[in-house]
Amino acid sequence: MKRFFVFLMTCFFSAALLGSVILYVIFSYYTQDLPDYKQLEVYDPPIVTRLHANDGRLFHEYAKEKRVFLPISEIPQHIINTFLAAEDKNFYTHQGIDASSIIRAFLSNIKNFLQGKRPQGASTITQQVAKNFLIGNEVSIARKIKEAILAFRLEKTFNKEKILELYLNEIYLGGAYGVGAAAVHYFNKSLDELTISEAAYLAALPKAPNSYHPIRHAERAIARRNWVIDRMIENGIVTFKQGQQAKEDPLKTNFHNPQSGNVTADFFAEEVRRDIVSRFGLTELYKGGLTVKTTLDPKLQSIADDVFRKALITYDRRYGWRGAFGNHSLENWQDTLTNFKRPRGLSPFLLAIVLEVTKESALIGLKDGTTGKIPLKELLWARPHLVTKEGHPYVGPVVKKISDVLKVGDIIAVSPLDEKVFSLQQIPDVGGALVAMDPHTGKVLAMVGGYSFEKSEFNRATQALRQPGSTFKVFAYLTALEKGLNTTTHIMDIPVEIDIGWGLGKWSPKNISKKFYGEVTLRRAFERSYNASTVQLAKALGIQDIVNCAIRLGAYDNLAPQWAMVLGTGETTLLKLTTAFSTIANGGKKIIPVFIERIQDRRGKTIYKSDTRSIPFSSPDQTLPSLLEDLRERVSDEASIYQITSLLEGAVERGTGKRAKIEGYSIAGKSGTSSDFRDAWFIGFTPNLVVGVYMGFDSGKSLGNHEEGGKLAAPIFGDFMKQALKDQPSIPFRRPSRLKFKKVNLDTGEPTSLRDKNAIMEGFKPDCDPESDQTSSIAIGNPGYQLPASASGQISSDFTFLNTLESMLGQKEKETAPPPRGEVKDKISEDEGISLPDNFQMGEPLEDAGEVEDVPFNIPNSSEISYNTAPLDPTPAPPPLPPSSQNTSETVETGTGGLF
Repeated sequence: MKRFFVFLMTCFFSAALLGSVILYVIFSYYTQDLPDYKQLEVYDPPIVTRLHANDGRLFHEYAKEKRVFLPISEIPQHIINTFLAAEDKNFYTHQGIDASSIIRAFLSNIKNFLQGKRPQGASTITQQVAKNFLIGNEVSIARKIKEAILAFRLEKTFNKEKILELYLNEIYLGGAYGVGAAAVHYFNKSLDELTISEAAYLAALPKAPNSYHPIRHAERAIARRNWVIDRMIENGIVTFKQGQQAKEDPLKTNFHNPQSGNVTADFFAEEVRRDIVSRFGLTELYKGGLTVKTTLDPKLQSIADDVFRKALITYDRRYGWRGAFGNHSLENWQDTLTNFKRPRGLSPFLLAIVLEVTKESALIGLKDGTTGKIPLKELLWARPHLVTKEGHPYVGPVVKKISDVLKVGDIIAVSPLDEKVFSLQQIPDVGGALVAMDPHTGKVLAMVGGYSFEKSEFNRATQALRQPGSTFKVFAYLTALEKGLNTTTHIMDIPVEIDIGWGLGKWSPKNISKKFYGEVTLRRAFERSYNASTVQLAKALGIQDIVNCAIRLGAYDNLAPQWAMVLGTGETTLLKLTTAFSTIANGGKKIIPVFIERIQDRRGKTIYKSDTRSIPFSSPDQTLPSLLEDLRERVSDEASIYQITSLLEGAVERGTGKRAKIEGYSIAGKSGTSSDFRDAWFIGFTPNLVVGVYMGFDSGKSLGNHEEGGKLAAPIFGDFMKQALKDQPSIPFRRPSRLKFKKVNLDTGEPTSLRDKNAIMEGFKPDCDPESDQTSSIAIGNPGYQLPASASGQISSDFTFLNTLESMLGQKEKETAPPPRGEVKDKISEDEGISLPDNFQMGEPLEDAGEVEDVPFNIPNSSEISYNTAPLDPTPAPPPLPPSSQNTSETVETGTGGLF
């Protein structure tokens, strides 16, 4: 017996020794290439860069790993307790490995193996830290051994709070890393705002975040959440009553209502992203955890998105139906819709397939298997979209039955109107942009770069170079005012021909009305946007000075001094042109567009701010700090700026911008239309807000006959301003003290009495009083006209340029008095050598030109100038049919229009 006992003990000690040797060998083997865990002492993870609107709301994030780092002291204790209950209830008692959990997992895995289920792990939070930070997710025994070794070492090196901090900030929770980012991602809340059920759902995610998605796997997600709540009850974190109430809560996340409280500004965010990358690089943007305060105004951005989107859809519908996305068999139609490639820009519309066509409606099916109908009245707008041989769009015959538009198997876009009732929709093909700015600081408050960022990321506000048309005329007339002319100065609106160079023929700009209006004031010429008189003005002023004015105000970086440029053929961006109008709105101070106010790094240090000024130090006896210095450069005098603003107000009150008028508010602005109606513009402002709008096709095709800026863009401006100015006080434009104001007749510009119903108040500079101006009796464009003497010093450098042009044209002006109005046509033919067209008409200056916008025509490459003008169409719909059409008497009937 003794021998057996000795033998048994010998075997035991031998086995123990052998086991120790084996453990030592294994330990030595697996510790050879273990990563340095001490690197975790300085935890500097990739952190999400967050963009905030000017009211502090988050509206965009950039990150490789969506994470917001929170020190353990900033994480609420109930959040910590919730995760401990779900993942490691013995965390504060074990030394890295929980033996009891390992035994339970071992016994459970035997049962799982026999039942063919997936084995479960028994990793502690410390082991998960080792796995997530140091050795990865490889499924192997070797990895588990290394994980255990590192867990022991981590427990010896770091305290429990540090390990928890690492775990709660690093863990992946599906779409976000760390609890701070996950709370915002799922619930748009901070951690201390989470309810019991919301905190439990986050704690349910570490096991398998993709398996507990709140939409795709809702039942599984709720079951796992409730399991966590049961663990919280067991551990005394919540009472039984609290737990039961939390289990009854519905699982509502941002995924269920993606627009709840969110700010959407994709084009704006992309512009900010480019700015950050240019300053700090891609790594800092996606990993640096920058906090970016932008200039975005969420309210104005929402208004801009809504107004602009509706305007594009309205225009698009006016020119008819371009057809379905495709046509498919009805066999397995639900699978067809599910697998159909989603058209870009479809949101918020839905895909549908036409199942049946009847006399009264079209039966449609949706991707989720539900059905509905489109009544005939919702298809009346969908006349065939056609194009004339000149490239102008128009619409075909009136829709009389469903089959005129749809056929069985068509895949279309729809939007719900009522239960089971839908409207036919179409993704607009037309593009454009809108920009809203603070004219005093240059802050961009809202920006829309197209119909949909999903459809096209190309930002038409900042990247599209377009011809501004008559909007450019503001620089010509501002130059005239700076040179000493008045708004009452007379100018000849008569035919003019300009030799544009050897072999290039002559350029003869015309008014779109095919009429000329003789002697008119600068005000009338500007408000009605006459082309001929504007070119006469450019001849007198000199092209170079007008170019300099446009560059000085920020509308262009460079611009060639060509004649057609004065009618807006020089390409620029909407943002640049809106910036130039902002300079006018603020009284002549140059500004630079600003998208970012301040950037802070992950530690809260400010590394960039747009306003570089600082408040001077105040001594104790000072009650208020000194005013901040105004660093803006003055690029035009206040008096000239007020005069051009007055002209712009007149353009809205009486001219081509009437549709931008808002009763009770001071609105100034100018419409513009590029050649062949390719672009429609309107830039306008109040004393504190500037808004620029343009509409046009990316391909450059025509918007349609007489689709002018005053007809398309001005209403967008008006609709935006009506909402933006709601409940805001009306503020008049500031009048400079040095101006003298007199009542003059609107049409003649002559001083008048208070009894004159056609009287307006005009501002005059002290040195430009028309009564003392020796040249004021001669209209610009008449022989003998000279610029006022007060402007001679300003334009001395322009004389050579002007004389060279006159020499090229072979036109030597005679110093004679202007002929009487009735002899204009004869005197022009006799003195100027200009051959007048047979259909030349002298329009009456007082004639109401309405909202017709003059359109510039590009300088041709030959002496043959094509000038085709269609009859004016005063009604917004329907577009004119081509002359060859036999359906000219048909009218368009419209339905309710779905969402809009």
